[in-house]
Parts: sequence; C-alpha cells; structure tokens
Amino acid sequence: MRKSRLSWYKQSRLIELFVAGTTARTAAQLVGVNKTTASYYFHRLRQLIYEHSEHLELLEGEVEADESYFGGRRKGKRGRGALGKVPVFGLLKRHGKVYTVVIPNAKADTLLPIIRQKVKPDSIVYTDTFRSYNALDVSEFKHYRINHSELFADKQNHINGIENFWNQAKRHLRRFNGVPREHFPLFLKECEWRFNNSDPKSQLKQLTQWVRNEMG
Repeated sequence: MRKSRLSWYKQSRLIELFVAGTTARTAAQLVGVNKTTASYYFHRLRQLIYEHSEHLELLEGEVEADESYFGGRRKGKRGRGALGKVPVFGLLKRHGKVYTVVIPNAKADTLLPIIRQKVKPDSIVYTDTFRSYNALDVSEFKHYRINHSELFADKQNHINGIENFWNQAKRHLRRFNGVPREHFPLFLKECEWRFNNSDPKSQLKQLTQWVRNEMG
C-alpha cells in the first residue's frame, strides 16, 4: 500500500467494492483503473487480512470440528480423498468464531495437534464419524459424534455451524472462477475474516484502518 500511486479516493472505492464481494474485473470498471491494478490491490488487501488473522484466544465451550475440500473441477471421487482438491481443517465455537487452516492431509496425527493448540482442555468437541477423530475419545476433550447416515442433527449433537461456514466460503469463492493454488490460503483467511466479522460496516472500518496503518 505504501507504494500505491492510486489516489485515496480510488483506494477507498476499491476497499468498499472488496468488502461488497465484487470481483477485481468489475471493480476495475467501476473505479476506472485497469484490471491488473485492481487485482493487485485486492491481493494486497487479502495479504493484510492474512497478516491480521492470528487467533490469540483459545476456543472453548462447545466447539465443532470438521474438514472440507476446496477447488478442483475433476470428475470422479468427491469429498475425502478427492483428487486435485485442497484439504482444509476448521474449528468453530458455537455462536462464535471460526478458525481455519490448510492441511497436508486429514490424518489424526495432523488434526489432533491443531485441536490441542486451538481448543481449551475440557471443552466439548463435536465431529462426524471420520476415523481420524477416534483419538479424541481418549483425549482431554469431551467428544461427541454425529452420524450423518443416521440423522443430520440430534439436538445439540451436530456440526451444522462449521458446515454452514464451508458452504458460505465455497459460495464466495465460486465467483472467482478458480483460485490459484498458491494464493488459496489468502482467500481462505478472507472467508474466515468475513464470517468472524459479519457486519460490512465493521469490515470496511477495519480494512480501511489496516490500509492507513500500512501507508504510515
């Protein structure tokens, strides 16, 4: 942002359009800049969000855990083990914030350390019946499973919250017609940020302040 030659008016308009979920191509036309400029500016906004995305507080109470798979339009296997997709792990505090991270695989040795790092001991952790969550049965957490093949939600025993986030994130990302794999973590944290700060006015204020701080 420090080296940006754009006027503050045009930067403000780009920030507003980013918050509104506009693509860089459309934003470029509305603001009167070329698409490359708008794309780069949006990329820098995502980098700022990523840099401010660290969760310092532990999730506690009732927490939902789940993995999902993003990207790839290949036909064939869907869901777990699907080729060409990026695996992502998510934790969501009921009625609270979500935390997401790109993972190399969905094995227990990958998922359990993340849960231990981000969730307070003695919290209730809800998962589906995926075998990687078996280790939670003998952990420092209270573990409840939901079997999707039998019922989708049983009173408190569900993971509807984290699945709602996955749906929101995928719906947002679809408008970009494919996200470069190397930039996917930035787009993921953007989706997390939008979910955790759902008021557009709050998003605009926060992002504007980060840009001003960056400009010095």
